[in-house]
Amino acid sequence: MRIAVIGAGSWGTAVSWLLGSKGIDVSLWCRECEIAESINAAHRNPIYLKDVELPATVTAFCDFDRTLVDAEAVVVVTPSHGVRETTEHMAPFLPASTPVINLSKGVEAGTTMRMTQVLEDVLGGRGRLAALSGPNHAEEVGKGIPSATVVAAYDEGIGRFFADLFQAPAFRVYTNPDVIGVELGGASKNVIAVAAGMSDGVGYGDNSKASLMTRGLAEMSRLGVKLGANPLTYMGLSGMGDLIATCTSRHSRNRGLGEMLARGGTVESYTATTHMVAEGAISAVTVDELGESVGIELPITHLARRIISGEVPVSAAREILMGRPGTDEMHGLGLIVDEPAA
Repeated sequence: MRIAVIGAGSWGTAVSWLLGSKGIDVSLWCRECEIAESINAAHRNPIYLKDVELPATVTAFCDFDRTLVDAEAVVVVTPSHGVRETTEHMAPFLPASTPVINLSKGVEAGTTMRMTQVLEDVLGGRGRLAALSGPNHAEEVGKGIPSATVVAAYDEGIGRFFADLFQAPAFRVYTNPDVIGVELGGASKNVIAVAAGMSDGVGYGDNSKASLMTRGLAEMSRLGVKLGANPLTYMGLSGMGDLIATCTSRHSRNRGLGEMLARGGTVESYTATTHMVAEGAISAVTVDELGESVGIELPITHLARRIISGEVPVSAAREILMGRPGTDEMHGLGLIVDEPAA
């Protein structure tokens, strides 16, 4: 089997290691030819996950024609804001029947499309598309630390194909037909993680972070339900599972961004320091706009957006959120709890 992995950042490198370690021939597309040359010479990514030795089954390229030739499936692992452009360049070399799975977590600026919607817009063929999401820090997956994830697909057979493809001794894969919920959960939780990092940065405690995470999960779920997702999806790996990991882990880019912002840094200084893209900075805008477009209030997301843009200081967050009027905890989720019979 030959699989094309599009994107050689941390996650793309970890996925290439995961698939290559199963004996699968992996063609890894790198934006920079220097990175591809270094991977082929030393079996290591010189920028991301430098301590992960890639198996000999992984070969890197910087052109799409060689990356995609004879590929039985394509794994897209670029930052969400680059998915459309990358896919447009990839399209001429990709047969119409080749399955494609997206691992990027975000909502597209301008269109508020989910990533599989972007792929469908560029490539067509919704039935061949899938998404993978879960509590999967690349730093741990690339070391074989036990992890679990979920694959969501429009077609059950495609979902099963990708679940089997990624299943490994230390990587357990579940399936879920709820593509909307799985994708929106992955995008939304990054924003809540930025807020959790801000809480850490100003020195708040466990109560504060747990409250942010729980109420963040509620607004994530409300948005998903409004757009057709199953609310139970948010109790799973792509919802609560990913939220826990992203809000609490030392590996979390989004939590780290929030902490830096709370201490006087900027998105630009975070990127310059870490050479990483924190998806939550973009998703704070796009997810908030998506909520506004369907009439769903997202208090934490909206506030994170205002803080990231510099409109509101972090010091004002406490008063803004704590001063909101109280509501029913489950409002907007469409859940009906029957009273027990007398």
